[in-house]
Amino acid sequence: MYYMITVNINHKNLLKGFIIMKKLITTSVAVAALLTTAQADFDFGDMFKDMKEAAISMSKDAKDSVVSMKDGAVETSKSAERTVTNVSSDAKDTSVKVSDDLKTAEVAASTDTRDTVVSVSTDTKDAMTNTTKDLKDSATIASKEMKDSAIAVSNDASTSVKTVSTDAKDSVNTVATNANDTAKTVSNDSSSSVKTISNDSSDSVKTVSTDTKDSVDTVATNVNDTAKTVSTDTRASVESTTTNASDSVKSVSTDSANSVKTISENANDSAKTIND
Repeated sequence: MYYMITVNINHKNLLKGFIIMKKLITTSVAVAALLTTAQADFDFGDMFKDMKEAAISMSKDAKDSVVSMKDGAVETSKSAERTVTNVSSDAKDTSVKVSDDLKTAEVAASTDTRDTVVSVSTDTKDAMTNTTKDLKDSATIASKEMKDSAIAVSNDASTSVKTVSTDAKDSVNTVATNANDTAKTVSNDSSSSVKTISNDSSDSVKTVSTDTKDSVDTVATNVNDTAKTVSTDTRASVESTTTNASDSVKSVSTDSANSVKTISENANDSAKTIND
């Protein structure tokens, strides 16, 4: 198809060439007509003959070119058809080969997958059977050992409780006996101590009472004597102070009277002197 389009395009170019050639010929004829007066010996017959031969030659060449282009296009089309046929055949063969290979690979993969699944299933079944058996045996052994351990622990616990109970009872009895003895000893010591303290306190109170009574008697006697002495001394002091005060008052009164008289006499003498 590509080559057919190329042929058509070249054919159009040829037609354009003919049209241009025709225009050139017409122009040449017109120019030749104009130059007829200048060249009287010019032969139009020869010119047209040459132009005809040139046109025929160009037409023949164009025809040959068109035929050659057509043959080339046909050959190219055939070559393209052969190429397409070969490519189609190769693609078909390749597709068939790939399809066969895929089918073979799929069958092989399916077979391998089936064998693998069967093998895995068998291995899984065997593994589960072995695991179940091992778990069952382990559970049985563990249960038996736990039972034996529980019985042994129970016996040990019972023996330990009995031993602890007996020891605790003996300890309580010992502690109670010791506490009783200690309480008796403390009670006896406390009774003796109270009696001793009571006797000592009684003796001390008696001694203190006697000493206090003697001290009070002595103090009362001393206070009575002191009071009598102080009263006598005080009365004597008061009498002496009264006598001295009376004497002092009398002396002051006498001195004051004498002073007044002297002042009066002096004043009278002064007045008389001032009057004279």
